[in-house]
Formats: sequence, structure tokens, C-alpha cells
Amino acid sequence: MTLDQMFAFGIIGAVIALLIWDRLRYDLVAMIALLAALAAGIVKPKEAFQGFSDDIVIIVGSALVVSAAVGRSGVVEAAMRPLAARMRTPASQILVLTGAVTLLSAVVKNIGALAIFIPIAMQIARRNGTSVSCLLMPMAFGSLLGGLMTLVGTSPNIIVSRLRGEMMGEPFGMFDFTPVGLAIAVAGVAFLALGYRLLPSGRKAAESRPAFSIDDYTAEVRLPPTSPFVNRTVADLEAYGEGEVTIAAIVRENNRRYVPSGHWVLYENDILVLEADTQALADLVKHAGLQLMHEKDLEGVTSEEDITVIEAVVEQRSPLIGNHVEEMSLRERFGVNLLALSRRGRPVRQRLRRVRFQFGDLVVLQARSAGLSDTLRALGCLPLAERDLAIGRTQKRTAALAVLGITIALVATSLVPVAIAFFGAAVAMTALRVITVKDAYDAIEWPILILLGALIPVSESLRTTGGTELIAGWLSQVAQGLPPVGALALILVAAMAVTPFLNNAATVLVMAPIGASMAEHLGLRPDAFLMAVAVGAGCDFLTPIGHQCNTLVMGPGGYRFGDYWRLGLPLSILVIVLGTGAIALFWPLVPR
Repeated sequence: MTLDQMFAFGIIGAVIALLIWDRLRYDLVAMIALLAALAAGIVKPKEAFQGFSDDIVIIVGSALVVSAAVGRSGVVEAAMRPLAARMRTPASQILVLTGAVTLLSAVVKNIGALAIFIPIAMQIARRNGTSVSCLLMPMAFGSLLGGLMTLVGTSPNIIVSRLRGEMMGEPFGMFDFTPVGLAIAVAGVAFLALGYRLLPSGRKAAESRPAFSIDDYTAEVRLPPTSPFVNRTVADLEAYGEGEVTIAAIVRENNRRYVPSGHWVLYENDILVLEADTQALADLVKHAGLQLMHEKDLEGVTSEEDITVIEAVVEQRSPLIGNHVEEMSLRERFGVNLLALSRRGRPVRQRLRRVRFQFGDLVVLQARSAGLSDTLRALGCLPLAERDLAIGRTQKRTAALAVLGITIALVATSLVPVAIAFFGAAVAMTALRVITVKDAYDAIEWPILILLGALIPVSESLRTTGGTELIAGWLSQVAQGLPPVGALALILVAAMAVTPFLNNAATVLVMAPIGASMAEHLGLRPDAFLMAVAVGAGCDFLTPIGHQCNTLVMGPGGYRFGDYWRLGLPLSILVIVLGTGAIALFWPLVPR
């Protein structure tokens, strides 16, 4: 092993370690890796920023804008409305909703497709008495399966296509992924429609109600002088809640926080930190004469009709992330009160004003009814309460469908390069006012683009130093005793195993050159191995942190970390078995 190879392996290993450590943002990790590669001399200064001009960056950024525009147009909600009344059983709901998310994920960004359907799923679950936890995880997994079907469905496909173009002179086309991806997606959706029974029963999700709805949240209330529980004990109040309400803490004496025993006496103006079930907490607040903290002191509010209480999930690009209520000045800047918060399906243990928001947090907000949509958008929160599905204007729906259809046709017929087609689509969506310029910029996941631009030259250094050849040689030795299909399965499993720890885009940047080199070592065609890397990198079903889609449904679904593998492990095995066979069928391994 040469010194340059040691540097390349060391930097890639450090990237993996830092991403697993999860204390630094992944875009910052990528930039540090680029600087380290420059300092080590394995990336030349003139090549350092070539990744930012790569077509991948343009395609991913443009696809995100197109995805957001389709979501805001209302076309999906309008299409789903006739089907909603016919979905009566959990199996039919999962089949239709997951199938719809899967199909939409083939042409728009998968997390965008999932975000569009979460409120729809919440409404259908509420109307039919279905636990929303039965629906959301299958939908998240379906969004990942749908991304496998086309070039623009997910970032790994775009990156693999580009790498194939560099290695073999011709990139994968728009629908080259479809035979394999469609076979996996159909089988996966069918499995999810039945396999949802593997999920633990009894998970409590936040089901939206017209007025007051809290489930598995932490909420803060004040004990006013008029409450009948003044000078009574903690045990008395908990008993009144029929055992479904817990007083987790009492705040008194200049904001000192105490964890009380049952015999503690409650005094007027105590602040009680409650953990409770939905209906139990609502009843307790009403009948015990409690007051939610800062419930009705919003500027410009003159009556209860002016106030809306809404449940929402904190999205990945929310300005709330990393800040707490006072730092964000929620009431002063946004006219919003935080009433309750749930994290990963469980109550938090801190005072609400001191909790720093995280991606996927479930929040109950009190806000002015006027301009509620704009307020939630500014906060980066996805509403989960019932909303008007007809908000999309007809002309916007027509424009969105027309632009999307033209773009897909241009790419499918190879009349226009993918980067140009989707860049043009993003511009057209903005010019036709399907999406505003501000929302278009907000839709772009800038950290992902930074990660791609910085890691492209770093991953390229692994190839130029001969590191990919070295790893490919080691894997080839392992695969020597295996048939070609076994070697293909090996690289697919390797990519799938790495993805939970690396961003899926980073996984492809590292694994695709290794897969192609491994194929050459074994005398096999590299196409199948590149396809296997794309499939493996696009399928993380075992954890809530490996992909944004899995994280997004954790709070609304009330899931715990260990719930994912119950449904995800058999689905992963299905993808490995069926994916390996489909790739070998449609992309022959042995050169003709």
C-alpha cells in the first residue's frame, strides 16, 4: 500500500467515523475531508472545486425544486380525493398510499413525495379509525423503493449514471433503472401491504383533531388560584387523571425544577410539566381548571375563532433546529406559541422553553388562523392536522403536470441532457409561478449539494491513488469461490450495509468505483455491479437515521428506534434476493 493510498483510506475512514459520531454536520465533514485531501496532496488544487460544477449538483438541486413545485400545486391531493373514501381496511390504505408514494417518488424527490402524502395519510387514518403507525413506515419505505425506478428518483441513481459515463463513455438513461426498480418496488409494496402486521401494536401517534389534540407529549400548565387542586397533592391530581397523566416535574421558586413524589402539595401558580395521553390531558386541563402556558396571549387575537391549534412535524431544513423557543422568539417573530412537544414518539424530559428542536420533532403550536400556512412554511414545519385538500389552483396543477411531463419526455428520448432538462423544468416552474422564487431556494437542500461538491474529488482520489483497485482486489478474493450472482449479491449487501452510516450519496461515491473495479477483476460486466450499488445505497430500511424519509415519520408514527428493523429486515432480504436476480436478468454479468 502506497503513502497516497494510506492517505486516501485514512480520509475516507475519518469521514465514516465522523458521520457515525454525528456531532458535526455532514456537509461540514465533507468540506473538512476536501481540505485534508488537499493538504495530503491526493487532490490537486485545480481539481478541488470541480465537484461543484458537476452535473450531479445541478440535477439534484433542480429535482428538489421540481419536487417542491409539484407538492405545492395541489395536484396530488386532487388526484387522491376520489380514492380516499374507498380505503376502508389497513391493507387497502397501505396498498394505495404506499403505491402512490412509490410512483410519485419515481419522478420527484422521495422525501418530497412522502411529505405530500403524510397529511393525507393522517386524515384517512383518523376517518377510518386506523392507527397511523400502520401507514407511515410502509409509506416511508415505499418512497425509497420508488426512487429506484428512474434516473432522477434518488441521488444514488444520478451519481451511478455519471460514474458509468466516465468509465464506459455512456451514462445510464432515464429509464435504464426501471426494469430492476419496478420489479423490486412492486414486490416491496405488496409485501408492505401484508407485512405491516410485523410492526409493534399499541404505538401511539399524534392523531390530529379539530381543536385540541395531544398524544404522548410533554406539556406545561399553570395551576391558577381558582383550580380545585390548589393545596392538594400530586397523587390527587394524578388520580383525577385516572392514571393516564403523570406530573413529571414541578417548577416553582424562581424557576427551580423539582421531580415530585406523590405526597407533594401543589401551590397556586405552580408550573406543572405533564406527560399524558391525548384525551386524558385534554380532560384534565378542562376539568381541573389548569391553564396551558401562554395559551391566548397572541398579538392581534380578539376571539377564540382567531386561534388555531395545529400539530406539525419539524422538517429537515427548519430554522428551529438547534434552537429553543426563547432563542427563536416564536411569539414575537412568528406569532406562535409552543404548547407541547414529542420526540421519537415519547415525551421530552426538559422544560419546553429549554428544549432545542430536532428534525422529526412533533409539535403542537398555537397560532393565528390568518396566514397559518405561511407561518408554518417560515418555521419549516409540515402540518399534520386536517387541511383543505383543494388549496392548489387549477392553473398551477395544469402547469406543474405539463412541465413535468415535457421534462420526462425530453429526458426519456435523450433529446436534452438530464441536467439541462431538469434545470429548465425548475426555471419553468418558477416562471409560471407554480412555486415562488423564495420557496424554490428553500426547497434546495444546500447541505446535500455541498456534500456532493466536496466529496466528488475526495472519492475520485480513492480511484486515482489506486485505492479502489486495492479494495476491489480484496473483495474479488472473497468472491472467488462464489458464482457471478453471488459476487453481485456481495456488492449489493456491502452498499446496503454502509448506507446507514454514510449519506447514500456518499456511499455511491465510495462504493461505485469499487464495484466496477471488482467486476473487472472477476472478468464480469460492470453495469450490473453499478446497478447493485445504486439499489443497495437506495435501500436503508433498518434505522430511522439512515435516510431522511425514515426520520420524517418517526415522530408522527410514534415509532421507536428498534421498530424499524422489524419491518425493514424482511424487506431488506427481499430486496437483496429479488434485486440480485433482477439485475442479473436485465444486466447480464458475463460479457458476450
